[in-house]
Amino acid sequence: MNHRPAAPTRTRRVFATLAATLAFTALGALCALPSAAHADALDNIAKSGTVRIGVFEDYPPFGSIGPDMKPMGYDIDVANLIGKALNAKVELVQVTGDNRMAYLADHKADMLLSVGQTPEREKVIDFSQPYAPYYLAVFGPKALPVKSAADLAGKSISVARGTLEDLSVTKIAPPTANIKRFDDPNGVISAFLSGQVQLMVVGNDVGATILARHPANDPEQKFSLFSSPDHVGLNKNEPRLKQKVDETIAKARKDGTMNAISQKWLRAPLPADL
Repeated sequence: MNHRPAAPTRTRRVFATLAATLAFTALGALCALPSAAHADALDNIAKSGTVRIGVFEDYPPFGSIGPDMKPMGYDIDVANLIGKALNAKVELVQVTGDNRMAYLADHKADMLLSVGQTPEREKVIDFSQPYAPYYLAVFGPKALPVKSAADLAGKSISVARGTLEDLSVTKIAPPTANIKRFDDPNGVISAFLSGQVQLMVVGNDVGATILARHPANDPEQKFSLFSSPDHVGLNKNEPRLKQKVDETIAKARKDGTMNAISQKWLRAPLPADL
C-alpha cells in the first residue's frame, strides 16, 4: 500500500497543536494590543516584496514534497495565488503543529494556511473566510450504492478507534451496520483496500490521496459527516491584510480558480456551502 503513515490527519494535528495553542492563548492579550513599534503587515510585505506563508509539508494533498523535491499541494497553490494578489514573492515557511502559532505570533510568518477556526483561537488570531473544505466522509467503491446514513445498514465500515471519525459514524449508523475499529488510520485504509470492509470513514484529505493512488479500487466519496473548513490564520490588528486575503479568496471562488484547485488536489468540487 502506498499510503504515507507519516502524514498527519486533522484529528492528530488537533491534539498535536493543543499545547501550542494554549501557550499562544496566554500571550493573546499582549498580542492583541496595538503596538506603535509594529508596522502594518501589508506595508511590510509591499516593502520587502515577499510574503511569508506558513504551510505543512507533510500533509498531502494540502502540502507535501514532490518528486522534484519542491513543495506541492492545495495549500501551495493557494499560497501562490495570495502572493500574486499581493504582488509579492512567496516564501513558504515550513511549520509543524507545535510551532506554527508561535511562528505567527513572532512574525516569522505573515499568515498560516490550513487553520481550523475554534473559539479559543478566535481570541488571539484572525481568520480569513474559508478557502478549502475539510470534513470527515464515508468512502467506498462506486459500484456500492451508498448515499446516506440509512444506506450503511448491513455494511461493514472501517474506522480508527476513539477518533472523531469513530464518534461521528457511530452516532449516525443504523444498528445493523458492522463498524470495525482499528488502532490507526493505516489499519482503516488497509482493511478497505484489501476488501476486508466495504466502506471506510476518513478525512477528505486522506480520501483524496486514496482516490489518486488506488484507482483500481474505484473508490469515491459517498457522503460527508462532519465539517471544519480551512482558513488563513493571521495576526490580529491587521485589517488591511485580512481584507486583501478575503478579497483574493472571494475572487478565486467566483472565477472558478478555487474550484479548479479543489478538483486538482481533492478530486471533488468546492462545496457550495463552504
